[in-house]
Amino acid sequence: MELLHSGKVRDVYADGEDLILVASDRVSIYDVALPTPIPDKGRLLTALSLWWFEQLSDLVPNHVISATDVPAEFAGRAIRCRRLDMVPVECVARGYLTGGGFAEYQRTGAVSGVELPRGLVEASILPEPIFTPSTKAPKGEHDEPITYAEVVDKVGAETAERLRQITIDVYRRGAEIAADRGILIADTKIELGWTPDGTLILADELLTSDSSRFWPAESYQPGRTQFSFDKQYLRDWATGGGWDRQPPAPEVPAEVVEATRARYVEVYEKLTGNRWA
Repeated sequence: MELLHSGKVRDVYADGEDLILVASDRVSIYDVALPTPIPDKGRLLTALSLWWFEQLSDLVPNHVISATDVPAEFAGRAIRCRRLDMVPVECVARGYLTGGGFAEYQRTGAVSGVELPRGLVEASILPEPIFTPSTKAPKGEHDEPITYAEVVDKVGAETAERLRQITIDVYRRGAEIAADRGILIADTKIELGWTPDGTLILADELLTSDSSRFWPAESYQPGRTQFSFDKQYLRDWATGGGWDRQPPAPEVPAEVVEATRARYVEVYEKLTGNRWA
């Protein structure tokens, strides 16, 4: 195998015509990798992605070839997948107003150019899910929000509309499934790529605790910060300690590592109905 790319949290190897996507225990916030790993994170996110790929396979195809035909040293945290021509856009859907979207709304009344009703508060449910894409920044740089018109400029009108529709469809289906299990999906980011025959399919990870915001439905209350089953907990810890979101990131204390892992495990179990061994 040949190492093609080592990213903030994933490593990509070439194995003949296939790719081996390996999820590490590294974690990044604000596009900066933290120096402290989260034990089992790579395995948890791989297992959750595979579960979601199966749940949504009738909605949109994906890049998975096999979760078992991988090198033994990567077992449980790797996926054998198809080579794709990746779309140069981060595709984000939001059903609730939070995070960077809420900050942008407070400044402009819109998110990624999408005008929203006045008077919304932190964690408000949106009238309908919205497509709020961002750039796909090189390693070491930050993704930046872009408008739908800018996506059209990048990929053309037809592809832009397909990206928007697939992203919203994935969010709606995922949110419906999660709601039945007591979980609200506030937002999610997906990645898409082209197969050689021109099919647009899902790639990378899907509806995980690193690519989505998961909230317990039972305690949801707009107007305040929500309890999160995702890496928002790490973001809040880091910024609360005064970190300026620039490298180097701070070391994560053991109790924060364990609390983060526990949230990843809990939402995996709630969503899939499987016990984490």
